[in-house]
Amino acid sequence: MRRRTNRTWSSDAGLSTIEVVVLAPVMILFILVLVAFGQLVDGRGAVDGAARDAARAGSLQHGSHAAAMTAAQQAATATLKGTCAGDVTVRDAGSDYRSGGLFTVEVSCRVRGLDMLGLDIAKDISGRSSSPIDPYRRTG
Repeated sequence: MRRRTNRTWSSDAGLSTIEVVVLAPVMILFILVLVAFGQLVDGRGAVDGAARDAARAGSLQHGSHAAAMTAAQQAATATLKGTCAGDVTVRDAGSDYRSGGLFTVEVSCRVRGLDMLGLDIAKDISGRSSSPIDPYRRTG
């Protein structure tokens, strides 16, 4: 006895292909947005760390306020190497540059977004930090 099968096309034929074609770009876009936010969070941490390093380097500098700012700029630039899409800016944020005072700097730069994919999505991020200046240090 032979069994006879009746093959008919249902109305769902090809639906999974259409779902993949429609959903794949949406999923890829979602993943790219997650990567961009991840890079911004990583950049925020790097800028905050650079501000901490810059304040510490400046507070350890003997001599003038200008020498402290130079040391702070060098420390911030070294910390943010490869993170920023442009120059690193270090500015004095109200330092009391004397024995027992605080050396306060603000570091800012433009953090890369999705530059690796050719998309120009970047954000300016800044961080501020203070470091105490040794009250017993010798000046000169």
